[in-house]
Amino acid sequence: LKPTMNVNLQTSIMHVSRRKSNCVKEVEKLQEKREKRRLQQQELREKRAQEVDVNLPNYEIMCMIRDFRASLDYRPLTSNDLIEEHRICVCVRARPLNKKELTMKDLDVITIPSKDVVMVHEPKQKVDLTRYLENQTFRFDYAFDENSTNEMVYRFTAQPLVETIFERGMATCFAYGQTGSGKTHTMGGDFSGKNQDCSKGIYALSARDVFLMIKKPNYKKLDLQIFATFFEIYSGKVFDLLNNKTKLRVLEDGKQQVQVVGLQEREVKCTEDVLKLIEVGNSCRTSGQTSANAHSSRSHAVFQIILRRRGKMHGKFSLIDLAGNERGADTSSADRQTRLEGAEINKSLLALKECIRALGRNKPHTPFRASKLTQVLRDSFIGENSRTCMVGQKQSCELTVDPSAAMDIHQGGHNQLEVLEAQWGVGSSPQRDDLKLLCEQNVRQTDTHSLVCT
Repeated sequence: LKPTMNVNLQTSIMHVSRRKSNCVKEVEKLQEKREKRRLQQQELREKRAQEVDVNLPNYEIMCMIRDFRASLDYRPLTSNDLIEEHRICVCVRARPLNKKELTMKDLDVITIPSKDVVMVHEPKQKVDLTRYLENQTFRFDYAFDENSTNEMVYRFTAQPLVETIFERGMATCFAYGQTGSGKTHTMGGDFSGKNQDCSKGIYALSARDVFLMIKKPNYKKLDLQIFATFFEIYSGKVFDLLNNKTKLRVLEDGKQQVQVVGLQEREVKCTEDVLKLIEVGNSCRTSGQTSANAHSSRSHAVFQIILRRRGKMHGKFSLIDLAGNERGADTSSADRQTRLEGAEINKSLLALKECIRALGRNKPHTPFRASKLTQVLRDSFIGENSRTCMVGQKQSCELTVDPSAAMDIHQGGHNQLEVLEAQWGVGSSPQRDDLKLLCEQNVRQTDTHSLVCT
């Protein structure tokens, strides 16, 4: 028995040694794979370091954004895309980084992969301090990237509204956004230093198409005359930019129609006449310096093209370059006057937002009396034959997104107006119906979570 036991013991020891050798082999393989991965990662880091300066403060986030963009399928808006009819059209335009932002080495956190989608890349940090990127998606009627020209923006925003005023309607197009986001560039024209080419702005492009359309046979027989007005709203007061900034009064007549008393209307015969008026008005417009923008427009500029037939108004096209709203963080170093201006600007923009919201939700009441801006634009908000287009200007280096609003915005539709509150921070004091909407969403989320858990 003893020899047999010795043989069995030796056999078992050999099996154990074989098993151990197999384990060792597996461990060695894992170590080799780990070393290969480390080498590959090191080579990748060295390659990226050659392409980008590693000393950048946001180098890691920039690499994340670049890798994410490389995985996207880009289908930007082109001139061949169809133009859809909207009573209210909400668009967004992102501008490229300016010299100041490039000097500060700011990141471009806006991506526009398709004609109606805007993506915002927001850096986040996990509990274990690992940094990651949260990509939020917003949907608009149209989205213009930093390569879009003013002509492209005009084609999809203001141009479809020109025919409205020939059909006895009221049209409104305005640029909306934070100071320094490019509103005056879009509405007034391209800048070359401090000089502005007024012929390439939405003001001039709209006037050009009005003069082309009035020559059509079906409108030529109406014997229409074209007039233009240009005024600004500064700190709740109205000034005529074509009459030495004369202070004007805004009153309602017996028919409850809002009238700007004393506003001069200049008859124009061609596009050159319009360009001269725009240059005169822009030279008088109130501007100032803020921490966010060295040449900030501190007033709402309203340029109106009015069609009259035998002295009576036939249609009106209001083109508005709004003053830029500002966050509290951007006004900390401002003087008292600048802060008062900013407060008045934000107040009027909040009133405008409420009017647009009422239009979008077909509410029976439009609160246009909340500010001088909305009071002047009353006829653009009230009436079946009125159309509005909002061009939201977005700075590419901002990170002011409210993530709680993304769920409500993602689907588009009537909730597109909520995008502007999330993007530009205007809706800092939500109304009761907004709170109710958020509560309903939270309840739905809770119910869904309970179903999943059960």
